[in-house]
Amino acid sequence: MTSIDINCDLGEGVVSDSVELALLDCVTSANIACGGHAGDSATIRRLAVACVERGVGIGAHPSYPDRRGFGRVSLDISLDEIEESVFDQIYMFVGIAAESGGTVTHVKPHGALYHDAMKDPQIAAAIAFAAQSAAPDARLVGQPATPGFDFWKGRDRSAISEAFADRRYEADGTLRSRKLAGALLESVSEVVAQALSIARDGKVSLADGTSLKVAAETICLHSDTPGASEFAREVRRALVAAGMEVKGLRTA
Repeated sequence: MTSIDINCDLGEGVVSDSVELALLDCVTSANIACGGHAGDSATIRRLAVACVERGVGIGAHPSYPDRRGFGRVSLDISLDEIEESVFDQIYMFVGIAAESGGTVTHVKPHGALYHDAMKDPQIAAAIAFAAQSAAPDARLVGQPATPGFDFWKGRDRSAISEAFADRRYEADGTLRSRKLAGALLESVSEVVAQALSIARDGKVSLADGTSLKVAAETICLHSDTPGASEFAREVRRALVAAGMEVKGLRTA
């Protein structure tokens, strides 16, 4: 039986508490904002407790220190500043998770930091060093077949490969910019089909009708995608019906 994890970004203040809890009833790993772009000690604690209650993996979701831009704009800061900021975010997160009875299973950067890290091994390294210091057993989550992810795998083979069920891919393997039409998949049928294609066939369909190979141990759904809780429910149902074992990430 093939196994797959379903992860979701949470604690970002863009959806209601009820939607977040509905998502946690369907996903197996949560990436919780830890102050850089959104979130605070209260949201982290609330969601960490909810994860523990449901057996959902608890992940830190650090970003550039950019609450005004929601972490979706690249910042011109030094590698040392990136490492320090990411360390501070994860360190705070680990303490709150422990107080809530949980263990941090993974670290997944958010937004522009994620994409910059996947393109630039130096940024990926800064994140890896911060994560190693703050949460040494946590696994890094990123996009495979990129320079940054290759750095993580070369340094620590426990890094987790990720693909996206609710985002359109470009032919070069990048995600279509949110500034462009069609960046988000908006129907249940599209999102379920893409999740199944990722998990079962290792590929996604492109807008021109061709396909792109992807390798993923975890499939991401974004909480701020309209219909996210329904998407998560139907994706999990479809994966199980297809014979997949849906299970969470584990620490290294």
